[in-house]
Amino acid sequence: MKKKVIAAFMIGVLVMGTLNGCGRGGEGAGFSGALSSTKNEAEEGYDSGYAQDAPAEEWKGETEKGESYADSCYDFGPKATGGEEYSQWEEKGFSSVMSEPLSTFSADVDTASYSNLRRMIRQGYSLADIPDGAVRIEEILNYFSYDYKEPEGSEPFGVTAQIGACPWNSKAQLLMLGLQTQKIDYAQAPPSNIVFLLDVSGSMGDSDKLPLLQEAFGMLAQNLTEKDRVSIVTYASEDKVALEGVSGDKTTKILRALNSLEAGGGTYGSKGIEKAYQIAEDNFITGGNNRVILATDGDLNIGMTTEEELEELISEKRESGIFLSVLGFGSGNIKDNKMETLADRGNGNYAYIDSLREAKKALSEEMTATLLTICKDVKLQAEFNPAVVESYRLIGYENRRLEKEDFEDDAKDAGEIGAGHRVTVMYELILKEPLPAVSGEEIDGLKYADNYREELRASGGLNRALEEEWLTVSIRYKKPAEDESSLLQYPVSFDSYEENPGDDFKFAAAAAEFGLLASHSSYPEDASLKHVLSALKGIELEDEYKAEFADLVQQIKDNE
Repeated sequence: MKKKVIAAFMIGVLVMGTLNGCGRGGEGAGFSGALSSTKNEAEEGYDSGYAQDAPAEEWKGETEKGESYADSCYDFGPKATGGEEYSQWEEKGFSSVMSEPLSTFSADVDTASYSNLRRMIRQGYSLADIPDGAVRIEEILNYFSYDYKEPEGSEPFGVTAQIGACPWNSKAQLLMLGLQTQKIDYAQAPPSNIVFLLDVSGSMGDSDKLPLLQEAFGMLAQNLTEKDRVSIVTYASEDKVALEGVSGDKTTKILRALNSLEAGGGTYGSKGIEKAYQIAEDNFITGGNNRVILATDGDLNIGMTTEEELEELISEKRESGIFLSVLGFGSGNIKDNKMETLADRGNGNYAYIDSLREAKKALSEEMTATLLTICKDVKLQAEFNPAVVESYRLIGYENRRLEKEDFEDDAKDAGEIGAGHRVTVMYELILKEPLPAVSGEEIDGLKYADNYREELRASGGLNRALEEEWLTVSIRYKKPAEDESSLLQYPVSFDSYEENPGDDFKFAAAAAEFGLLASHSSYPEDASLKHVLSALKGIELEDEYKAEFADLVQQIKDNE
């Protein structure tokens, strides 16, 4: 069903689709007025050379029938994934602490996998229909907010550790680690130099692609200020510069440029990327936030098109100090593998926009987290104590795993974290049982080396879990403008254990259990949709996004 969208900020009429059965998704979102001007005076402005625009008229964010866009999703049509592409990674089972005491991986704050999964469920997918590689469990976990500790002093992260019984594996304990960065009001953030790099090729003509893209970037434009610089580069068969270096408070000019775009032609994405970085370099703000935001379905078919070619291109471009974020749009032919590669190598994050409500979340509610990087090349390493933990399994993060020597290698690329971002990590832990005799040649230099030697001689017993550290979490990170990393370490002991953990732990555990099922995990143990729904019913779901998750689980169970 198509509805006319009345956009009262002088940009005309767009024809949009609405997604049937959006369920509870928009309750309490309060989208009305999301595009009204929120300009703030800033000490450091930018004179673009353009004449002052008249202020943009307030858009109430409502359809012709008066319903809020927060309740509106896009009609993706029937299931059609024949042209969609996803990377597949080997899932790792339990690792012995004696043979692999270190678990090393890159941080990740991407959320694209979850919102794309939501789109599939709304289209009527069953668990069996979900393409292999489409679900990354860490992105389900990281989509939601949790009450983690805030950073203290000069440290960039607050770190929370919780341990409880594993709901789907009666033999295991479940460890939940949470990192939280400081939230920053965008008005207090450094000035931004942002290039909108927009795919306007023929594949972007559907209502859930270019029209939704225009609305999404319209939201972002409404929240920029005079201290910011905005450029718009488009690409199809060729690249074009629609705007360059416009002051962020020239809202009407930006909106006009956005809404004059039309889809057509091939997809020369690599040429558009090169042009966008050139424009970003020409308008570079020293000490500011310099970023390209690419919006596409990922269907590049001219120039550099393979993941390997794009990875090499972006890895070279990131040395300029310009970050790249990627927003995915559409269904049927999205190239998730390429979009994730671009964001990972471009020192940015990757989100999938399936509705105006998701655009509001990514580009308005979490705008500072999306645009302002606090730490780059963030790596985590867990060292487990063999006196307590026999084996462990990291849930998700398959494509983020690193070799143990990568942890101290500052040349090794890793993940970026923005202001107010959260990182959630979960491990299944099998506690200590009698161990066979093994070689101790590789234990020197480890924190728990003495315990390894002791365990080679005799088994300790489970009471050791009450007295000793279970593991130590180490974090390496760099400040955005620096090339040398800093190290933080946090021991985790039985003090983090809770016999009846709180709602955050229970919800994250339910989300992880659902992720095991949706990703077709080889290690589901006793995971089931029935069990996930039972767990969610015991939680106060006041958060609208968590409430929506419960609806999605129920819907996919109904589709079975």
